[in-house]
Amino acid sequence: MTCAIVTGGAGFIGSHLCEALLAQGYRVVCLDDLSTGLARNIAHLDGHPRFAFIRADVVCESAWTSLSAATRVFHLASPASPDDYQRTPVETIRTNVVGIFNALEFARTHTARLLLTSTSEVYGDPAVHPQPESYWGNVNPVGPRSCYDEGKRCAEALAMAHARQHGTAVRVARLFNTYGPRLRPDDGRVVSQFIVHALRGEPLPLYGNGSQTRSFCYVGDIVRGLLALMNQDRTTGPVNLGNPHEITIAALAHEVLRLTGTTAGLQVQPERTDDPRRRQPDIQLAQRLLQWRPEVGLQEGLGATIEWFRAHRAEEFPLQAEEVKQTDARGQLDGLPVP
Repeated sequence: MTCAIVTGGAGFIGSHLCEALLAQGYRVVCLDDLSTGLARNIAHLDGHPRFAFIRADVVCESAWTSLSAATRVFHLASPASPDDYQRTPVETIRTNVVGIFNALEFARTHTARLLLTSTSEVYGDPAVHPQPESYWGNVNPVGPRSCYDEGKRCAEALAMAHARQHGTAVRVARLFNTYGPRLRPDDGRVVSQFIVHALRGEPLPLYGNGSQTRSFCYVGDIVRGLLALMNQDRTTGPVNLGNPHEITIAALAHEVLRLTGTTAGLQVQPERTDDPRRRQPDIQLAQRLLQWRPEVGLQEGLGATIEWFRAHRAEEFPLQAEEVKQTDARGQLDGLPVP
């Protein structure tokens, strides 16, 4: 039975990935320091015979030396929303640079495959549209978003250098805007922000005139893409995973208002610094290499996401700090069969 490690596994995408891996018969070790992930995202997996949670920081070598062998490492650990990474820019860079180095060394030691989740932010404010993997990007290296943009660019460089120098089996996914159930209500991402404001009956905050575009991909489609990429039999450089349907932020806001039945309207806010004007993935490589393309349309995905927020009363209960018991990493793994 194969063991998979998911760093950032208590996060939005990571928790869905843990579920999918368990459904495929993997033993899953979720490694997360809960700086942006939530224990409640994986609470339903507690007690599963093939699941173990370890609270630890991927930057710390001890988090990795305490782990048993694994054959798959999905490296998702990193703040991903602008509000989170601009609040802790130094920690964000360390997570993306030191964290991936530690993950790569673990993968090399245990002859494991490693998948790095990178981001469309490596393209910056793109001068090429839509963005293919061959585009090198247009990033402000010293701006307020650079801690994340350049952190991920460095993580990609480290992954590919490790593959060339040490033969480490690496795959790199560039994720475009992802949404769905378990988005944190307060994380500042546009979909969660719009939904929470709409459910509260508050005007939706629109930065600038709303003409900037994004391409939103439902979390289930992203998880399918990650699994397909990991299953490739050779080292694979960056592959875009995202929905090529491009929409303006203003149009997204009106769609959320329509689906929630809210008449609160919009509230114009100042533009955010270095906010990309357009974002749309070229997914020809993913289609050819992985036979993958998104299946969930925006209306369907937004409907499911809104219902999840309603069911969890996210508009009524601001996020509170969760009490999570600190646990020794090795102790958590004692009950997990050695792969």
